[in-house]
Amino acid sequence: MAYTADVNRWRGPTEESYRPPPYARFAVHPGWIAVTILGFIIWWPIGLALLFVHTRSRKMGCWSHHDSDRWQNKMERMQYKMERMRNRMERSGFGFGPPSSGNRAFDEYRVETLRRLEEEQVEFKNFLDRLRHAKDKEEFDQFMAQHRSRPTPPNDQPQS
Repeated sequence: MAYTADVNRWRGPTEESYRPPPYARFAVHPGWIAVTILGFIIWWPIGLALLFVHTRSRKMGCWSHHDSDRWQNKMERMQYKMERMRNRMERSGFGFGPPSSGNRAFDEYRVETLRRLEEEQVEFKNFLDRLRHAKDKEEFDQFMAQHRSRPTPPNDQPQS
């Protein structure tokens, strides 16, 4: 037993025997906080520089190594959600179409019918555009025919 105690003494503290100091629960040592306040009292740029150093140092709570698990969990959750969304998009046409009915033949028929209806809608829209264009052209031609049949008023201005 004595030999084990000697080995542990030379290897450093084990995790069970290590006790963090009472100020370890803070992100920054209270002495540094006091120095920063004194820096503001003495000359404000010193305090500002110390404050900047403290916020950018890796001793701040947001940079601590024990938070790496938290970020890892967030990344895993985000990957899980992305995978779920990808599956939903593949299953139901980018999430905008109706959900699968469970009958593959019916789903294929529905997709084909919807595609055909969309093509017919585009064709009908093009037909209406051509019809409107023809009507507008007819009205314009009628206007021009009426306008040409009117005599032009004489110009009273002398030509220069």
